[in-house]
Amino acid sequence: MISPLRWNRASYYLLSALLFTIFLIIYIWWPLASAYLSYIDWQGPWWLYIDWLLIGIFFVMSTLIMIGADLRRDILIVFVGILGGLAIESWGTQTKLWVYYTLERPPLWIIPAWPIASLSIDRLVRLLDRLLPLQQIKNLKNIYYFLMACFLMIMVMFVFPTIAQSLTVLSTALVVLAISTTRDFRLSMLNFLAGSGLGYFLELWGTTRECWTYYTHQTPPLFAVFAHGMAALIFWRASHFLQLHLSVQNLSDLWQRFFNRRAIR
Repeated sequence: MISPLRWNRASYYLLSALLFTIFLIIYIWWPLASAYLSYIDWQGPWWLYIDWLLIGIFFVMSTLIMIGADLRRDILIVFVGILGGLAIESWGTQTKLWVYYTLERPPLWIIPAWPIASLSIDRLVRLLDRLLPLQQIKNLKNIYYFLMACFLMIMVMFVFPTIAQSLTVLSTALVVLAISTTRDFRLSMLNFLAGSGLGYFLELWGTTRECWTYYTHQTPPLFAVFAHGMAALIFWRASHFLQLHLSVQNLSDLWQRFFNRRAIR
């Protein structure tokens, strides 16, 4: 049973976790935050130096994750987002498809953005599911495969300089597998659209601020925008699989058995 799209007690837990994560990032990587703040002329028109796009993205995402929060579902979404984000950032930075200004491969401070985005996309999908009657569209399956074929062409063209590298081969194979094995074309398309929509603003901010730079120097490249949509589709498939085969109770039982065995030894 999915929680209704409204705020609840779990919403404030998620917001508290988000604010605590941001605090840790600023505290641990204070030199980066200090360098950014040094560009602001606090004696002059400081509002011209404030990154309003970043503030807007943060406001929208923090608001979205509070809508219809359910810790039993969200903990799996966060788990998949962390692992998936780490895999994607490792692939891109190791193959040098994109480079962060800190030259880390990958930078750990960017990883928390992935589960936050995953939670936001989950809420967007649930909102779009109410607003867009895709189930009434004829030939939805054909539209889905046409859209995915277009993405694959864009992806191959973008990653072609690294097409022989193992990480790119594995990433491409995973994308093909996710596209070809889906059964719910409606939710697959909604995740792709929601991820691409949010991804545009994230990529616009990151590339125009030179936080990260793609080898094509586009701000942003078309592939990067739609890649967020594909990541959202794959993350949704993975979290849905875990929801079917795992539960918070299962994880608690495994945790308890582990410590019981250690105590016996």
